[in-house]
Amino acid sequence: MAEIDIAAGREIDGFTVGECVHEGAMGRLFEVSGRDAAFPMLMKVPRMGAVDSAELMLAFDTEAMILPRLSGSHVPRFVAAGSVTTVPYVVTERVAGQSLDHRLGAPLPAAEVARIGAAMADALHSIHAQDVIHFDLKPDNVILRPDGVAVLVDFALSHHRHLPDLVSQERRYTAGSAPYISPEQVRGTRTDARSDLFALGVVLYELTTGELPYGVPATFAGMRDRLWIDPAPPSARLSTVPPWLQEVILRCLEPEAARRYQSAAHVAFDLRNPGQVMLTDRSARKERTGIVSQAARWWRARDLGSLPGGAKEEPDAAPVVMVAVDTLHPDDPRQPELQRVTRSILSLSREFRLICVSVVPPGPGIADPRAGDVQVEHRIRLRHWIGPLAIEPDRVSLHVLEAPDPAGVLVDFAARNNVDLIVLGAPAPDERTLAWWRSVASSVTANAPCSVHVVRRSGQPAQG
Repeated sequence: MAEIDIAAGREIDGFTVGECVHEGAMGRLFEVSGRDAAFPMLMKVPRMGAVDSAELMLAFDTEAMILPRLSGSHVPRFVAAGSVTTVPYVVTERVAGQSLDHRLGAPLPAAEVARIGAAMADALHSIHAQDVIHFDLKPDNVILRPDGVAVLVDFALSHHRHLPDLVSQERRYTAGSAPYISPEQVRGTRTDARSDLFALGVVLYELTTGELPYGVPATFAGMRDRLWIDPAPPSARLSTVPPWLQEVILRCLEPEAARRYQSAAHVAFDLRNPGQVMLTDRSARKERTGIVSQAARWWRARDLGSLPGGAKEEPDAAPVVMVAVDTLHPDDPRQPELQRVTRSILSLSREFRLICVSVVPPGPGIADPRAGDVQVEHRIRLRHWIGPLAIEPDRVSLHVLEAPDPAGVLVDFAARNNVDLIVLGAPAPDERTLAWWRSVASSVTANAPCSVHVVRRSGQPAQG
């Protein structure tokens, strides 16, 4: 197929073409105007002739099929797509900000890596919740808006769970960018969202150390190595890498998907709460896994048609559950019922993350030594509260929030941490002395960004 003739000033389906802002092997990006759009736009046109035209059309069809089904602040707004029989193109919002590849080069401070990484994990969580796996996460395909929100672009290799996977049907080779591709993609598996978490780990490693964990393999055999070989730990390349950040990165880079994080929301939470990261042997590694372990992985992975360790292709649901615990009244009769309901909810998933939150009135000023005592006292009460639930330490985190508006801070905390379900107690209508908590439950239910389960003691009327 011949190169498509696009020049500034040309009119295409109601769009006026402006200057070319990017030229790559796969396509070109043009500024466009028209159709009374309220925001800047870009037109992406496949570049025919430079590479296999059939592959380009496949990528074009995939992106044109998936982008209209995505929404939210983490993807560009879709405008229109052209026909392959006339002029193939995709027009989207031109996202304000810079791509993440502008931040590469020198290692970034751990706090900056965590901020960017959490924003990327938020974006992945958003598209995964919309049944899309990106499969080409890399710095070029991440734009950071001025407010710090990450936007994912280039969905040419993506897969929507409920749409035909054109890439797997037609491609004759492994689809993805060699430095960032996951072990599952090397095996040809395209149904596991944890592939995106592996790529996220590669980007975090690159931002932290300034280097790629697996280099830039030029052959399929080179990409296969990541099925059994660990990268050098980040701290072996840069001694100042904190243990919590190394723990997060190496957990994302586990060759076996079952040993990684099971949800992008869990990654985002750990990056925003480094003090809550449960450290394992990963955090203290100074060299690669021993030859015996690598040989065992190689033996399990030698058949590309099988998953190492017998891991399932797709993960279980990995919900983030937040329970609001009233530590101001630890002996309240609602507490056992709240524990019972929480235990029942958590039993439905093996990959949950539980966030226990207590909201207390603002205490003394930060210079007052009693300020720390308030946090410690209520954190201890939270720990006692979760004790009977017998939850593994790496699945739970404790937070004491000081705020005059409990409902507002609970809703905000849930939104910032990608919470799937809020569980909280409420008094019965006749318990007038606790009417404050009833108003909190009502306000959270009305404004929460997720589902809410309100708990009363057995025998009390249920609240919807």
